[in-house]
Amino acid sequence: MTTPAPIAVALDAPDMETAARWAGLVTPHVSTVKVGLELYLRHGPDVIASVRGASGVQVFLDLKLHDIPNTVAAAARAVARLKPTYLTVHAAGGPAMVRAAVEAAPNTQIAAVTLLTSLSEADLREIGIQGPPADVARRMAAVAVGAGAQALVCSPREVAAVRAEVGPDVTLITPGVRPAGADTQDQARVATPEDAIAQGADLLVIGRPITGAPDPGAAAAGIAAALRRVSP
Repeated sequence: MTTPAPIAVALDAPDMETAARWAGLVTPHVSTVKVGLELYLRHGPDVIASVRGASGVQVFLDLKLHDIPNTVAAAARAVARLKPTYLTVHAAGGPAMVRAAVEAAPNTQIAAVTLLTSLSEADLREIGIQGPPADVARRMAAVAVGAGAQALVCSPREVAAVRAEVGPDVTLITPGVRPAGADTQDQARVATPEDAIAQGADLLVIGRPITGAPDPGAAAAGIAAALRRVSP
């Protein structure tokens, strides 16, 4: 049997039934499915069991927690019982906040978001963050890993710089991944799946190029096959 590709399919569905259907179509081909904030807020914890199904696929719970350490710890503890493989927090919340999440969910990999892929360098300047996105992501990554984060979320454009900063043992998750020719939509810093893996990414977040396809399963299989060609 073919090993599932290192892809987290973003299940940004309008309802739980559609999310579960998409998950069922893609799980033979990918390692992970991602439940984002909208889907989780709309349907609550039940959505995790629904998309996991009988396959036991890894679940990436992308809530991007960002609050004072006590609040983030309580939130992380509340969702840890759902056994997600990954749970996101914002690295910008600072080391105490990241550490609180790590301690509250010891069986889940806390993935710290370094910098949203929708932000351009001009956006960063406007909110008072100086330096190119790669430098900002690298600084955020160092802080988060120092606080115990086992995974990081960063743009494929920054993944090489982040990998050089944190070493080989931290899981690097990259959104903003689009197959060649796909619409970039609301992502400012993107790369193809093959390029992201070549730069050092461990897990690629891909949504609409798969879920918006006429056959999401076939789309996932096609991207998985392309990745196997460059990284057997």
